[in-house]
Amino acid sequence: MTAAEELKKNAARAACEAVRSGMVLGLGTGSTTHHALVRLGELLREGRLKDIVGIPSSLATEKTARGLGIPLGDLEAHPEIDLTIDGADEVDPELNLIKGGGGALLREKVIAQASRRNLIVVDESKLSPRLGTRWALPVEVVPFACAAEKRFLASLGAAVRLRVRDGRPVATDQGHWILDAAFGPIADPAALAGALDRRAGIVEHGLFLDLAHEVIVAAADGVRRLSRPS
Repeated sequence: MTAAEELKKNAARAACEAVRSGMVLGLGTGSTTHHALVRLGELLREGRLKDIVGIPSSLATEKTARGLGIPLGDLEAHPEIDLTIDGADEVDPELNLIKGGGGALLREKVIAQASRRNLIVVDESKLSPRLGTRWALPVEVVPFACAAEKRFLASLGAAVRLRVRDGRPVATDQGHWILDAAFGPIADPAALAGALDRRAGIVEHGLFLDLAHEVIVAAADGVRRLSRPS
């Protein structure tokens, strides 16, 4: 395991200390969250956790969680989630996030909005003075609207690329495509989120504003916790 992965593992294990028996848990997607899933599986096998139910944010997370013996449910049976553990691509000083590097932004936002508490786990490289400084904004679009929404994002000042793998557009679990829109530092994330929300062809975007309650940061000198400013 690389030093960076070891840091992620330590932070993910710290996040799992917030989990209690009987909780409904939102399960995020990505490499950092994977370490949390592994730890949850260990705690269940050791009998230190019981009667939890996980709500996975992607098919990949669902597969991993099942393999680790984590009981799973859905929002139909559990519309309110006690705690979600997830990662982020970028975190600003107000704990606003850019997410979607793993392509699960739609389900991740649904789960975040259904959660009483969102606990985000990152390494210190994800901290940023302003969203967009280090990461392009993922925008999930209906394939039919891809060209129109790409043009719209460009009109807002973004350099836009369709996310492609092996020569084909990357499809989300819902069958949508992702445009990665590099805006540079975003002066007003709320205004940009509002503009994107008004576009019919945009299904969701990676601006997660006012959703994170706490961020656990893994650094070379240890793990620290950041709380949303009051």
